[in-house]
Amino acid sequence: MKWEERLLVRRLNRGDATALSEVYERCRDDLLRLAGAMLHDGPAAEDIVQDVFVAFAGSARTFRLTGSLKGYLATCVANAARNRLKAAARRKTTDLDAVTNLASPGEPPDTWMVFSEQFERVADAMADLPAEQREVIALHVYGDMAFREIAQWQQASIKTVQSRYRYGLDKLRSALNDEVAR
Repeated sequence: MKWEERLLVRRLNRGDATALSEVYERCRDDLLRLAGAMLHDGPAAEDIVQDVFVAFAGSARTFRLTGSLKGYLATCVANAARNRLKAAARRKTTDLDAVTNLASPGEPPDTWMVFSEQFERVADAMADLPAEQREVIALHVYGDMAFREIAQWQQASIKTVQSRYRYGLDKLRSALNDEVAR
């Protein structure tokens, strides 16, 4: 756990609203990418990240950090995304809106358009992965979580998590290479 995160958590515990704002600004983009990668639905990703931060703000005074703050929030977002996917599967509805509206506010529009097409191809390929592989890739890449943390969260061995990651990346490479060849 970084000393900066410890300081932020202390400030949160004391009710410092600027500390919550700092956490939000530091983690928002990565959490949006994580939720977007898992859900393949921009508005739903934004809703989940907002819901996680609202819940986090409600518990800020009593929150105790035992690991990485970003890892904790990424786990919350991943759990919420997983719950939303399970609920959608029960309702047997699928909403596969493009995640192109998650543009970084610092990028000019023409640059974002180039990245948007590439991102959509990757997002489509991610959506085709089995859920376990998609979660491991999203948590590791976007959530910045170590395989050990992901293994604890998924209640699987580290070797299983690493295999899911490797197989998922192989499937992504294959899907993206097939698309380029067309």
